[in-house]
Amino acid sequence: MKIFDSIWELLTYDLGIDLGTANTLVYMRNHGIVVSEPSVVAIDKRTKTVLAVGKEARQMIGRTPANIAAVRPLKDGVISDFDTTQAMIHHFIHRAHSYFGNSFKLPRPRVIVGVPSSVTEVERQAVIDAVKTAGAREVFIVEESMAAAIGAGLPVEDASGSMIVDVGGGTSDIAVFSLGDIVVDNTLRIAGDEMDQDIVNYVREKYNVLIGERSAEDVKIAIGSAMPLKKETKMSVQGRDLLTGLPKTVELSSVEVREAIMTSIYQITEAVKDAIEDTPPELLKDLLTSGLHLTGGGALIKGLDTFWAEELNLPVKIVDDPLSAVARGTALMLDHIELLERIQRSWNELV
Repeated sequence: MKIFDSIWELLTYDLGIDLGTANTLVYMRNHGIVVSEPSVVAIDKRTKTVLAVGKEARQMIGRTPANIAAVRPLKDGVISDFDTTQAMIHHFIHRAHSYFGNSFKLPRPRVIVGVPSSVTEVERQAVIDAVKTAGAREVFIVEESMAAAIGAGLPVEDASGSMIVDVGGGTSDIAVFSLGDIVVDNTLRIAGDEMDQDIVNYVREKYNVLIGERSAEDVKIAIGSAMPLKKETKMSVQGRDLLTGLPKTVELSSVEVREAIMTSIYQITEAVKDAIEDTPPELLKDLLTSGLHLTGGGALIKGLDTFWAEELNLPVKIVDDPLSAVARGTALMLDHIELLERIQRSWNELV
C-alpha cells in the first residue's frame, strides 16, 4: 500500500495557475513552479493556428508581418479572447505534463486558477470553460488576493487582520483577511500595464518619439522606481520620431521614468488608503503590527515599499519571491480542500 501511495503521489500533478495579464505561472503539486511564461500567443490570422506561446511569442510583439498577430488574450486579469486563451492554457498544461517526459501518461489534473475578485460570473465561467477544454478534470476558481496571501504564508485563518496588495500586470488586488475570509476587498484595474503606458505617453509628449509597450516595460523593470535612488541611472530606448518618421534614440533617466509612472502609483495608493479606511478598527490595530504585504510584479519596483510605508503609516513588507505568490497559494490550497471548498462557497454566495 505504501508503494502504491508513493506512486500515486508521483502521478498526482494537480496544478495551481496564476493566469495573469502579463505572465502565467503554473505550480505543480509536489514539484514547484514548472512553467513561468509571458501571457502572449502568436497566431496566424489566415489559418487561426497558434504559432508560438509564451517567451517565443513575446519576442514577436511589434515585429510580425500582416498575417501574424502576437496578442495578449487577457486584459485587466480577465479573458478577452476565449479561443486564444484556451490555446494558451492548453499549451501550458501540456508543458507541465512534459515535465515528466513522455514515458507514461499522466491523469488529467485538478486545476486551481487565481483570478481578480472583481470578475463577473460570466468572466469566471469563461475561465472554467477554457481550463476544462484545455484538459482539466476539475476546476476551482479563487481570488488572487486570497491565493497570494496563502502563498506568502500569512495567517489568513486566524482571528487577526492580515493585508495583501498584489500589483500585477492588469490589476492591483487589495484585501484584508481574517478568519479564513476576505473582510475588505478592493480591485483596481490599474497596475503594471498602465505604468508601461504612462512611460509611452511620457516619451511621446516630451520627446515626440513613439516607443513600443515592450520597450516601455523593459525601461520600467530596469530603472523604474517610486522613491529617489541613491544613484540615479539612465537608459537608452529606441522609437520613431513623430516629426520625421525616422528612427530615433532617446536617453531616459530614472528620474523621468519615476515621474511617468507615479501617476499610476498614486492611483493605486489611493485605492489602498480606501481599503484601510474600510477596515474595522480591531483589524486595523492588527495591521499596525503585521503590516501590509506586497506581492506581484509591482513589488519589484524599487522603493515602492518605502513609499507606501511613508504614505500609509504602516509597515510594508515585500514577500519572498513576490512574482510566484499567487501560484504558490493556489497549489497550497490543494492540500487544504476544506479551506478551498469554504472559499468556493463564499464566492458562490457573492455571485
